[in-house]
Amino acid sequence: MEATNTAFDHMKLSGVDQQRLRKYPALGALAVRLRCCRATLRSASCKNARPWKLSIAFTCNSRHWSYPCLESRRFDGSSNIAPLTYHATSDRNLDAIVSYKQVPAIKMRSTTEVNYSMEACTFSENIHTISTNTSEEKIGVLLLNLGGPETLDDVKPFLFNLFADPDIIRLPRLFCFLQKPLAFLISSFRAPKSKEAYASIGGGSPLRKITDEQADAIKTALEDRGLSANVYVAMRYWHPFTEEAISQIKRDGITKLVILPLYPQFSISTSGSSIRVLQSIFREDSYFTRVAISIIESWYQREGYIRSMADLIEKEISKFSKPEEVMIFFSAHGVPLSYVENSGDPYRDQMEECISLITDELKSRKIMNNHTLAYQSRVGPVQWLKPYTDEVIVELGQKGVTSLLAVPVSFVSEHIETLEEIDIEYKHLALESGITNWGRVPALGCTTSFISDLADAVVDAIPSASAIPNATNKPDQAHKDTLQYMNLFFGSILAFFFLLSPRLISMFRNNPFLQ
Repeated sequence: MEATNTAFDHMKLSGVDQQRLRKYPALGALAVRLRCCRATLRSASCKNARPWKLSIAFTCNSRHWSYPCLESRRFDGSSNIAPLTYHATSDRNLDAIVSYKQVPAIKMRSTTEVNYSMEACTFSENIHTISTNTSEEKIGVLLLNLGGPETLDDVKPFLFNLFADPDIIRLPRLFCFLQKPLAFLISSFRAPKSKEAYASIGGGSPLRKITDEQADAIKTALEDRGLSANVYVAMRYWHPFTEEAISQIKRDGITKLVILPLYPQFSISTSGSSIRVLQSIFREDSYFTRVAISIIESWYQREGYIRSMADLIEKEISKFSKPEEVMIFFSAHGVPLSYVENSGDPYRDQMEECISLITDELKSRKIMNNHTLAYQSRVGPVQWLKPYTDEVIVELGQKGVTSLLAVPVSFVSEHIETLEEIDIEYKHLALESGITNWGRVPALGCTTSFISDLADAVVDAIPSASAIPNATNKPDQAHKDTLQYMNLFFGSILAFFFLLSPRLISMFRNNPFLQ
């Protein structure tokens, strides 16, 4: 398998094409790079090398790679090889796919079946073993998302899970035992206000439903590309939790896994948090030493995503009576400034680059509107990425902007931050500030071009999948349980003290982190 994978990498085949080649147990495939119109296959150093008859078909007609045709048939029982026809393109190098069938161990010479002059001798791999192993691969795609409460009763436990995440509230190591008690306090204080917000959008988050629809759409798009894969959903803070998805992946016997966060840009607090949990699971579960894994950390720069965003903006901006006067307002989810400045979070840089790519695409379509970027959803007393969305809206109104198109750039699904925070809170603020013409670009959801690009991203990631080694020197489980018990015990005492102190209760109620 290693030799085949190396050949595929050298050929730069897409994941879909690799899977197509590997689905026939009776056929093998070798990717052979031909720097000119002649090549030689030899195995002089291999005593047990067995000869293979070769057949090749190839076209070379443009610069960009494309794979418009791939056909393969089983052997018909005769001495002839069923042809493998493969069309590809390259600007300089002549690349090809070679099909073969084991034949009696006799010396082989050049044959007229080869389009280009090739000396066919022997090949040193046992191809039957390779094709058998690869044909048994089961591909999985794991979509990562935040999760959201599906009913009002889910709001408080959802908030607890959110604030218990050390990537959301980052405490010094010395005070890590306060994580869960603090999460309990914050979720208790925030739950009533959050319930009101979710009630205003129908009583719960639509995120799970939309993400499930995206998973189904991606699965279909992959099948259209000839790739059979199971697509799973792992939510960070609500059902289906990451652990639930992992259990299903193991039950299904997945051998190759592509992890795709549904966040275009990477941040410690979003993709990073989910990936951290996954890596912890992978290190502790020996099952995943046998699974080749590829993680797509961010994909904001992909052309399909950029074009999909530009399509939506172009469509919405055309609905204004004077499209040329519309200010395009990109609103992204914020993160604490310390994540960027102290922890090296690339989120701000990636977001700014993403906006630049989208506006460049708009300019190529003759859409030259002014634009701005701001960050929403800040909580707590610490400084977050600026400028803040609510403050910028007021400033734009003061500057005389009357037409505003809000673009939720860091969200690919409708949820509380688009349906309530943008559509209700920010729209109301904009109208109060003198912005009389308001519009909002919908989240990408299951937009055909977007889903197609995500499927392509999965296909592109498959060749780079590799096994993750098990962790060494894992702490004794009894020791870990003791530490967790001590953290919970002392944290609970502190939480009890907080709840009995009127002064502390007053302080928490007045703290913006709890509002």
